[in-house]
Amino acid sequence: MKDITVKDMQAIEVFKDVPESQLQWMIDRSEHYELEEGALMTSPGEPISGTHIIFSGKIELYRIQNNTKLTIAQLLPGTVTGILPFSRGKIGIAYGQCLETTQLMTFPKDQLRELIVSHYELTQALVIVMTSRVREFTELEQQNEKMMALGKLSAGLAHELNNPAAAIVRSSASLKEHLIMQPDSFKSLLSIHLSQEEIDLINDKMISLLTKTNRPVLSMMKRSEKEDEILDWLDMNSIQGCDDIADNLVEFGVGEDDLEELKSKINQKDLSPILTWMNNSLTTERMVADIQESSKRIAELVGSVKTFTHMDRGGEREFVDIHVGIRNTLIMLNYKLKKGNIKVIEDFDLTLPPVKAMVGELNQVWTNLIDNAIDALENRQDAELTLITRRDKEFVKVTICDNGAGIPAEIRSKIFDPFFTTKAIGKGTGLGLDVVMRIVKQHHGTVTLHSQPGRTEFLVCFPFNG
Repeated sequence: MKDITVKDMQAIEVFKDVPESQLQWMIDRSEHYELEEGALMTSPGEPISGTHIIFSGKIELYRIQNNTKLTIAQLLPGTVTGILPFSRGKIGIAYGQCLETTQLMTFPKDQLRELIVSHYELTQALVIVMTSRVREFTELEQQNEKMMALGKLSAGLAHELNNPAAAIVRSSASLKEHLIMQPDSFKSLLSIHLSQEEIDLINDKMISLLTKTNRPVLSMMKRSEKEDEILDWLDMNSIQGCDDIADNLVEFGVGEDDLEELKSKINQKDLSPILTWMNNSLTTERMVADIQESSKRIAELVGSVKTFTHMDRGGEREFVDIHVGIRNTLIMLNYKLKKGNIKVIEDFDLTLPPVKAMVGELNQVWTNLIDNAIDALENRQDAELTLITRRDKEFVKVTICDNGAGIPAEIRSKIFDPFFTTKAIGKGTGLGLDVVMRIVKQHHGTVTLHSQPGRTEFLVCFPFNG
């Protein structure tokens, strides 16, 4: 292993203007050693021992997120890392693994106070390293935070789109099979002879059923009882295809009285083909309605995604309904809400005036706060997420509340700090609430926290006029 000299230190750009005496002082008080290929210089959660300077070799800095290795940087000869003057970091937040045999010098952290007091130029050089490192690392982590958020939303969107898309495929296939069978029922209908009054009666009845908007919403037990009643009536009157007919008639609100009325005005022998034709028409209507509902769901999801694309519009501010962004966020995170069996309570003041804001930026605020609340409700039996909007003079107040375990008092003052996270390694970067605070401040607002066991509230407040 090579002995480190002042000239070796001066060869590093950051130390070139530091007096030789200060560099020698640092060399004399540092630990000099080599790490073999594959050895770890640092690991997440372990205390940082001091200021590390790399003189030869190569170290890969990486994190594990969602069981995936994410390379942050490669530390080459001349790199200064570890704890630095005035830095707040005390434990490692990433793995530092040697890609080859590496020679390092570590200045112990318990000597930093003397360094700051007695060696101005050396301290200044190391502070410059720290500010550059914080800026670069923050930019990288913010990008990672956005990519992780995008990954969550993409996974949720794929999950949400899959269900209505699959429903459309199933319904369209069933509709095709059903239409193939239609000619037989139509042939039976044509074989009977109906008067103009009977035709008008049947036509009016079908129009009434198809345009009826207040269909009854029945419990499973009540629905089963009504289907049994209809089945008994159909059997007594020798109607074919009873099971399928009974299901459709109950769905569209047809009761035994309606059937008796129809029977009283139609020849008995004509009743079976007429009800079969009506049943086929109702079946077609239900399939089309399913396809329509699924298509509408896809359109809503795409509309929500289009709202999120506003974050590409830079710093543009526009007047918007605050509730649109919140509800679109709920749509995007609906898969997590359903997975956690979380009840959502919307307590909105819909008379609020439009808010002048950066739409995409606010969507990040709602996404981070609601996603954190969902995580806090994990495995809770009576999980509830409450969203409240209110007016306070010229300010809008949005409260996002969960009934989870709460945030311990000892860490409440730290939760908005960059890189602070209570989540497991790889599940959070610690920048979510930092992003929230930054965006709300851009809107001249505030974010406050109130937490106790069973109720945690994040209150976002900012002016309507931006």
